[in-house]
Amino acid sequence: MSARANIYSIPASRPFADTLARGLIERLGSDPFALSAATIYLPTRRAVRTLSDAFARALGGAALLPDIKPLGDVDEDDFLFDTASDGFTLLPAIAPLRRRLLLATLVRHWDTGRGGALTFAQAASLGASLARLMDEVETQGADLADLENLAPASLAQHWFEVKDFLNIVRERWPDILKDENALNAADHRNQALLALAHRLEPAPQAGPVIAAGSTGSIPATATLLKTIARLPQGMVVLPGLDRALDDKSWQGLDAGHPQYGMMHLLGEMGSERADVADWTESADPNREVFLSEALRPAPTTDAWRARAETADPEFRKGLQGISLLEAAHPAEEATAIAIALREILEEPAKTAAFVTPDRGLARRVATEMGRWDIAIDDSAGRPLSQTPAGAFLCLLADTVDAQFAPVPLLALLKHPLAAMGHEPARFRTRVRALDRLCLRGPRPDPGLAGIADAIRRALENPRQYEKFTIQDLQPWFDRVARALQPLADAFELRETDLAELLLAQVRAAEALAATADADGPSRLWRNSDGEAAAKLVAALREAASGLPKIETSSYAPLFRALCDEKSVRLPYGNHPRLSILGPLEARLQSFDLVVLGGLNEGTWPAAVPIDPWFSRPMRKQLGLEQPERQIGLAAHDFATLASGPRVIVTRSLKVEGTPTIASRWLQRIQQLADGMGIALEKASRYAELAARLDDAGPVKAEEAPQPRPPVAARPRTLSVTEIETWLRDPYAIYARRVLRLEKLDALDDAVGALERGTVVHDALEAFLKRFSDALPGDAERDLVAIADEMFERERIPKATLALWRPRFTSAARWFVGLERERRADIVRSFAEIKGTRIFPATAGDFTLRGRADRIDQRHDGSAVIVDYKTGKPPSGRQVETLIAPQLPLEGAMLAEGGFEGVEKLATSGLLYIQLSGGRIPGRAIEIGNAQALVSEAIVRLVARIAEFDDENTPYLSRLMPFRADIPGDFDHLARVREWSLSGWAEDEE
Repeated sequence: MSARANIYSIPASRPFADTLARGLIERLGSDPFALSAATIYLPTRRAVRTLSDAFARALGGAALLPDIKPLGDVDEDDFLFDTASDGFTLLPAIAPLRRRLLLATLVRHWDTGRGGALTFAQAASLGASLARLMDEVETQGADLADLENLAPASLAQHWFEVKDFLNIVRERWPDILKDENALNAADHRNQALLALAHRLEPAPQAGPVIAAGSTGSIPATATLLKTIARLPQGMVVLPGLDRALDDKSWQGLDAGHPQYGMMHLLGEMGSERADVADWTESADPNREVFLSEALRPAPTTDAWRARAETADPEFRKGLQGISLLEAAHPAEEATAIAIALREILEEPAKTAAFVTPDRGLARRVATEMGRWDIAIDDSAGRPLSQTPAGAFLCLLADTVDAQFAPVPLLALLKHPLAAMGHEPARFRTRVRALDRLCLRGPRPDPGLAGIADAIRRALENPRQYEKFTIQDLQPWFDRVARALQPLADAFELRETDLAELLLAQVRAAEALAATADADGPSRLWRNSDGEAAAKLVAALREAASGLPKIETSSYAPLFRALCDEKSVRLPYGNHPRLSILGPLEARLQSFDLVVLGGLNEGTWPAAVPIDPWFSRPMRKQLGLEQPERQIGLAAHDFATLASGPRVIVTRSLKVEGTPTIASRWLQRIQQLADGMGIALEKASRYAELAARLDDAGPVKAEEAPQPRPPVAARPRTLSVTEIETWLRDPYAIYARRVLRLEKLDALDDAVGALERGTVVHDALEAFLKRFSDALPGDAERDLVAIADEMFERERIPKATLALWRPRFTSAARWFVGLERERRADIVRSFAEIKGTRIFPATAGDFTLRGRADRIDQRHDGSAVIVDYKTGKPPSGRQVETLIAPQLPLEGAMLAEGGFEGVEKLATSGLLYIQLSGGRIPGRAIEIGNAQALVSEAIVRLVARIAEFDDENTPYLSRLMPFRADIPGDFDHLARVREWSLSGWAEDEE
């Protein structure tokens, strides 16, 4: 072993991989076999690929390369190098998913013993947190045996419960690992790294052994680096060691400083910063010196004053090549970044990377690059749940878990993978027919039987959607239901085997994905997302072996959580000169332009997470690092990346409307620059270009639509309720009667005013017909009984009925009392009776239609027209001004004998009967001057008909809306928001 540690550093401003490759070639000379005898350990697989490319550039063609192996570093999920190829074997690491499910089982057992009610999905979430804790404890070499003395009596009871919970790991988990014949992942990695170090120490390899690019944040890695550094031909090459920081500051580094990890590693290796040599020639240090000064420990920032006094011109050059972009919001930030990346392509062979931990911002930038047909993928990948295959599987589980509620069911069936043996486009047409013809309105009964019943009920009103009728849907949906029924049956069980549920889900998905030309598996499991989904399914099936049964209600959230956590990276489509990277992926790489985005506090660096298990004193007592260590690692990434030749740092001033705080590192740079009178270059031109990119120039304000269809296309018949719409919003009549458009009912629509009004009207109609002559003594009970029949017929949910029935009972009591009073003056009553009246006009006869809730013939030969209201009736002023002309127009029909079976009668009364069942159970609102209103309504209607028989009369939108805050059914078609800030044309008095 060498007495002196062979430790080198490559400055952050130098391209690490290229510098490492050239330096090793220079050291080994021209012997082509010397290079192939070398072994190089790097932190990540991406670093291995980067270094291999660097050797190819340096050697200029085919050559025997060193044996380059990945070690794995902090934040890496997988242990990377092959232990068998390095001459030793270990027990395998337990599969992460298997460990999570086993821990979830332990958590459920512990919770049940305490009388808790955790679901398996919740226990699995806690299991994942426990797994992370175990990895951290084992990585840092801590010992949970100290738990007994961890929580003194002065601490809160919460910590005693945490200690009791963590005994799961300390007492039960080792036996489970023994039964599994496996090791924890962190323990496996530690043992492998230490075994490699022990193997190298007594018998060093014949060729050079180099460990490069690692910060040694894992203690076992630090031990390996220490061993390699003291091998006769061993070398450790550190990335970006700060040589400019003074010794006092170096000794006082805190965990959040970029160089804290380096200081800690050198201490573990028994070396000093002065012992570290340069790997090759030094680079221009200006940028590194400036960043070192800006990020120095807070207690020593008084050194800035001395820097300002010296006015060193070389130091002032440190900000050359770095510029700041402050965008108004993330959308502008993403567009500006995309422009900067696009600009670099104008320079031949130049490369650029956008680096950020903000995955949302990364996706925005990738989307913006599509403006120029540039495909650039985020190296972090996309969650499996957001890919076609993953989303399809998640939707299937969610749909069955929701008992085939319309919204998730339609989302599943409209997915591109759903075909059920048909051509996908034709299948989706049938799904749209199911949507339009059967599922609109209140939710059907639960399960596949409820959907089938909704189809059967729709047969009572046969309709057609495109070429499909409701009759066509029955055999089609029966086939879909047969494919989904086994999975639905599995979900019907209270508890079942996880593997069996998974198998049922896979079979249903494959059956649903099949087309006429391809089977389900070939469509579902293809492409990178399908392969990732297949691997997850296989891993979950293996991990679920031997587990106790779980409640079926946990399956869908558990499966979606697993899909959310699994990333899918495309194996192709990467741009040769542009990259979108996370800070981890960007390590050891170099580019001509680096854009560092999302530099706000809470994003980069991320907020220090709250440890759910230990307080800070507890972490210290256990030997665990403080959470700020992650900030230190992020700071090292930032300082390294910011040392590139050309750097743009970006941030958004507001995110989701909330002002942001600039990243602490950016604040330091700006404060130092301002204090020295250095102007930090602004990259505002990219923000200006982003604003101009979407600027359409002066836009003429939209005008309200004024459609003037031919008179022949205008309606020649309207109902009395449509006449009010004709007055208030003529455009709605145009859309409905000329364009033949109808508003769709909402999916999963709440049972509300419409259904309540229907039941009340039907109940009152049936009551009036049953007791047309005299009211029985217990008429209130009879009316409530009739209403109960109507509630059952309309399938009103029990929860809704619990509110409606008491109110109806109260209203019924009041109504019967009113009825007893009024019947003394009534000869005969007509309920729910249809009527018409024809008005001759220049363009042809115009037919007024209507259905009166009730007409009461009085002893004097006149009639009272009654309208039942369960909501708020129109005001007296609205009726008197004929803005609400329904009842006067019904009087106009009555005057001409327009109602079936009713002779011509003069209208002497207009009456609204409001039934609310509230504190005031009901009200009778009589409108005076009935005959005068009827006469005036006729005059105005004739004038209205004549007006719209003129082709020059437009159908205007929202002339007199009932309420400004209630949009009309066709306001979106009239584009009201584009021409009216208030959304209506004039106020109603």
